Amino acid sequence: MRLYKHFQDGIPWYLARHYWWAYLWSVSVSFFDHQTIINAILFGQYNRLMGVTLNRVKEAPKNQVLQLTSVYGSLTPTLIDTIAPNPIHLMDAAQIQLDHTAAKVSDQQKLHLCRMNAEHLAYKDDAFSLIILFFLLHEMPPEARNNVYNETLRTLESGGQIIITEYGHLPKHHILYKFFMFRWILTKLEPFLGSFWQEDVAKHLSQAARENHKEIEMISQTDIFNGFYRVMTFQVK
Repeated sequence: MRLYKHFQDGIPWYLARHYWWAYLWSVSVSFFDHQTIINAILFGQYNRLMGVTLNRVKEAPKNQVLQLTSVYGSLTPTLIDTIAPNPIHLMDAAQIQLDHTAAKVSDQQKLHLCRMNAEHLAYKDDAFSLIILFFLLHEMPPEARNNVYNETLRTLESGGQIIITEYGHLPKHHILYKFFMFRWILTKLEPFLGSFWQEDVAKHLSQAARENHKEIEMISQTDIFNGFYRVMTFQVK
């Protein structure tokens, strides 16, 4: 029996099948959530990525903030300090991730947890002024990403912002991408990264905005590690 089937209870199929070893197994949750390991996985760029993300948060409307899924590292506790005194809403499809993040937060009243699928949010329309996606989209197949784009635009109010911290667009000139063996290993570990590299995020968000009778524009993009990663900010009009 394939191991991933043990983790399928209420979990999106792609998360259970391809990422159980990283996010759903208690041993791996304890192993990966250390700054040294996370920073190594991101080639020493974690602090830079988080710093740029937090700077964008400081400039954004913060009265109702949603972090779309849990992440390893100190992002969530630091976000709570950044948007204080407002609380942060955090959703994730995996209860183990919600519990693990909650254990890192000292003031539980500032963290509103909800287990749900990012493709089908149970929040009302225009519920949030800021939505943060930190290394989520590349771990989803294209159809799931489209659903997330749509749900993000549905739940974001006029004047609200989206901050997306992710891999950059196809980094064909980056030395890591040029190294075939590295590229092969990375795309084996991240089976949906190849399609995400090719995806026009702004175009997909614009389509989702139109479907929700809204408009959206990119207001900033910061390339990190020679474009291997990026932080994008969009605003709904």
